[in-house]
Amino acid sequence: MKTVRCFCAVALVAALVAPAARGQDAPKPGPEHEILKKQEGNWDLVMKFGGGESKGTVTYKMDLGGLWLSGALESELFGTKFQGRSLETYDAAKKKYISVWVDSMGTQPMVMEGTYDKDKKTLTLTGEHPGQDGKPAKWKSVTTLTDDNTINFSMFVGDDKEPMFTIVYKRKK
Repeated sequence: MKTVRCFCAVALVAALVAPAARGQDAPKPGPEHEILKKQEGNWDLVMKFGGGESKGTVTYKMDLGGLWLSGALESELFGTKFQGRSLETYDAAKKKYISVWVDSMGTQPMVMEGTYDKDKKTLTLTGEHPGQDGKPAKWKSVTTLTDDNTINFSMFVGDDKEPMFTIVYKRKK
């Protein structure tokens, strides 16, 4: 009897949910995704931090139905191979850009959100993530799409006026 009740409950839920699921259109990329799409391609990069410099590459592509910009970064940092992965999208419900970053130097993802200023061609994102001391800290990234072949990126921690590091991306030809 218990099995029959369970089966009936599952069947009822399936019957109620299935038409609603079929009735919803899958999300489609919008004009905000076109901003992200401008970054598609292969890039050389130069990262500057604390008097040091590191060179590397990154490949960006629109993925997952054109809703997410995925990035794969490879470089050397402090004499060690460094890898990073990013996912960026526009959340229409929040009316915010969303970014998720993970890399080979940690196990906690950095999640940030923010807005794009079309006049300045600048995407500004903020979030909270452990700082160098392991304690929660405010982070801010500023990405300027200078032109079709150049991206300038700066990362700030806390209320610092100077960036912790900068990256200049140049599109590979």
